Amino acid sequence: MTKGITGHEPNPRAIYADIIDLPHHQSKVHKHMSLYDRAAQFAPFAALTGYDDMVEEEARLVDNKIELDGSELEILDQKLAVIAKEIDKGRAPEVSITYFVPDLLKEGGSYQTITGVIKRVDNVSRKLVLERKEGLADMNVTIKISDILEIHGDIVDKGI
Repeated sequence: MTKGITGHEPNPRAIYADIIDLPHHQSKVHKHMSLYDRAAQFAPFAALTGYDDMVEEEARLVDNKIELDGSELEILDQKLAVIAKEIDKGRAPEVSITYFVPDLLKEGGSYQTITGVIKRVDNVSRKLVLERKEGLADMNVTIKISDILEIHGDIVDKGI
C-alpha cells in the first residue's frame, strides 16, 4: 500500500470496513475447487518451461573415460597385433570389445560391449572396423582404438 499524505500507512480495516467481515463467498452453482485443481489450471503458464527436463538431464549419470596405463596399453597393442595377423592369414577373428561412447549432451559417457568379427585394424586412423552393419546407411561399425578398454576372444586371449 502507498503511504498517505501524512506519511502514515492507511488503516486497511477502515478502507475495507464494508466487506472485511463478510463470510467467504461460496457458489451455489459450482462446487468448490480443490487446491490441486486450482494450481493445475495455471500449469500452462509455468515460467520455468523445460525446467523439469533440465533437472532430469542433470541428474542422469555418466561414466568418466578410464585412461589405460602403460602396461595395459601394451597388452591392448599386442591383442591388436594378433588380430591383424589373423586377418592377414585370411581368418576373421570374432572378439568382444568394451569401449567408451562419449555422451552427446554432457561431459562423460558410457561403456558398451559389442561382439563381432573384425574386418580391419586401421593403424593409420587408429580404428577397428567390424563386419557388423548398423544405422540407416548400413555402414560397418568403427571403434576408435583410443576408446577401447578391453578386447576378449579365443584368438586374442590365447595369443597373449
